[in-house]
Amino acid sequence: MIRLYDYPLSGNCFKVRQMLAWLGVDYQSVPVDFHPGREHKSATFLAHVNPLGQLPVIDDDGFVLRDAQAILVYLASRHDTQGRWYPDDARLRGQIAMWFATADEITRTASAARLHDVFGYEHFDIEACRRGAHAVFRRLDDHLAERASDGLQWLAGPHATVADLACFPYVALAGEGGISLDEYPALRRWAWDFGHLPGFIGMSGIFAAGPA
Repeated sequence: MIRLYDYPLSGNCFKVRQMLAWLGVDYQSVPVDFHPGREHKSATFLAHVNPLGQLPVIDDDGFVLRDAQAILVYLASRHDTQGRWYPDDARLRGQIAMWFATADEITRTASAARLHDVFGYEHFDIEACRRGAHAVFRRLDDHLAERASDGLQWLAGPHATVADLACFPYVALAGEGGISLDEYPALRRWAWDFGHLPGFIGMSGIFAAGPA
């Protein structure tokens, strides 16, 4: 069984939990005291789990993989028999990789602002983080608005993929870092639609939609 080194308030860990839920894959959660314990920076964790001191990490019968986006690709490639989440199409996979870079930028900016405001991480330039988040959200909003004008709903392809899952959590949690989405109507609509997909599980700060 897959072991997931997990922290319930991590948007990156949420990506993996959500993917596992959508794929119907059982797993064992291994809680990591990210805050306040900083267990992810302990000597044991660095030596035996992830030398970068980051979450999430999975251990699939001895195959250890770190980085949320890499884990999403692995899980979808192994368990998604319909090829929905990571389609076997070269152009679409190229687009997904491009949006993974955007997801990393969202983590660097919006997630960092949330770490500052919610978890008390003081070493960030908070105003630079918020400016950077607004810049990436503006690009996302423009892209989604253009897609919507063509009758398309998601970042890449005709349906939601791991690209959308990779970008979603720290957009949805942006308010916890003092970043408003009021200026980005297409982005807000996309986040609302994503959170209402069947089987969406949510997390603290991102609540699953109730039955229709």
